[in-house]
Amino acid sequence: MLRLHYAMFPVAKAVFRAAAGVLYRQTRPTVVGHHNWEEALMRRTLGVLGFLICLKVTAVSMAAPTADSGEQDFVKGEALLKNKEYVEARAALEAGLMKHSSNVQAHFNLAEACRGLAAWACAEEHYETALHLDAKSRTAGTKELRLRKMEVWRSLEEVTAWRLLEEAKGLMAGGQAQPDQMKKAEEALDGANELGLTYEQEAVYQQLQAKLPGRRSTTVMDSLKPTEMPMVLVPAGEFTMGSTMADDEKPVHRVYLDAFYMDKYHETVGQYAKYLEATDKEAPPEWEIMNQPRHQKRPVVNVSWFDAATYCKWAGKRLPTEAEWEKAARGTDGRLYPWGNEAPTRLHANFGKKKWANHMALVPVGMFELGKSPYGIYDLAGNAWEWVNDWYDHDYYKKSPTKNPQGPTKGKSKVVRGGNWLYVQEFLRSSFRYNAEPSGRQFGYGFRCAKTP
Repeated sequence: MLRLHYAMFPVAKAVFRAAAGVLYRQTRPTVVGHHNWEEALMRRTLGVLGFLICLKVTAVSMAAPTADSGEQDFVKGEALLKNKEYVEARAALEAGLMKHSSNVQAHFNLAEACRGLAAWACAEEHYETALHLDAKSRTAGTKELRLRKMEVWRSLEEVTAWRLLEEAKGLMAGGQAQPDQMKKAEEALDGANELGLTYEQEAVYQQLQAKLPGRRSTTVMDSLKPTEMPMVLVPAGEFTMGSTMADDEKPVHRVYLDAFYMDKYHETVGQYAKYLEATDKEAPPEWEIMNQPRHQKRPVVNVSWFDAATYCKWAGKRLPTEAEWEKAARGTDGRLYPWGNEAPTRLHANFGKKKWANHMALVPVGMFELGKSPYGIYDLAGNAWEWVNDWYDHDYYKKSPTKNPQGPTKGKSKVVRGGNWLYVQEFLRSSFRYNAEPSGRQFGYGFRCAKTP
């Protein structure tokens, strides 16, 4: 309001001068009517001043709504939220958002209030809105307060899981649910389980699962042994390998590969836990953090190349070659990404995060239907880097065989492919090559296995 108030003075000054000039030209005195001229000038000057006063009042009144743009409600709501007065906080924040619906922090605070009230659908809606508005403000370069996205995503997953559990509970209430209701309840439980459950949610999940026909206690994927994990056949034939976008991807060349199978998903924490139990191998770093109920469907990371190769061998499989990995990701049409040439979005892949956040930076496998490869393989871009069998050589493409290349015979580092949960979009290209020490165990490194028919 103050900015608008002071901005009016140059305008008023200019208007007054212009008006005075007009008045002077229109009413300049003659010898005979000098006093009449002064009286007319005074009347018209007062008229102009009155106009300017009205203009100023109008400007102030136009600026006034900014004082009632919801800010007072937002401040009040935040204070009530800190005192855990969730009902009152929700009412204040909703009132403020009626006046200013694009306030990122207010949507986040409202989600927190709804979460405190166990109003899961409300919390889910406003966490999602806060993330959406935050992304828009980052793109536009505005100075709005930035969210800690990892914390918001974690909260969103948790309240969504609670909503699905409550939905399943409601569908099964009274024990007289119809078959179609039981099917919907089963789907809701599966959806909650795929998001990853806290210990409290896991207890509710198991209680509800026990009420389903057949007393299921696990999903189909949970019950599979690592040797039974779904694989996809990539048929024999040629494809285009490499690109002109990086020196170590040149030259672009045609490669023929025999048919092979590739795991449909990353190896998960749950599958790796079964392997450790069966083999008594050393667990990767931070295993206690990863091996929690809510992370069982997320990719296992912190594994070295040696860990990955040993696991695949134990499962009766092997690591894919670099050429096999690239064909599985981009198919035969030379596309940039597994889904095509469209730039990556959050509907295609998990990327754009800055911290591992106790494994919450990763998402459960198989979440991105729009990000599948031409062969229906999930998560070949983002979520976790994938170890492949080949040693890394910057100039290997200049001398690699055109049929079933196996990579250099020796080297200092191994190839990893596909990018991970970090914010570097370039890593997601299907031809992008990266390398790492084979003994390294990093937060972003996982794997999947391949198999010869």
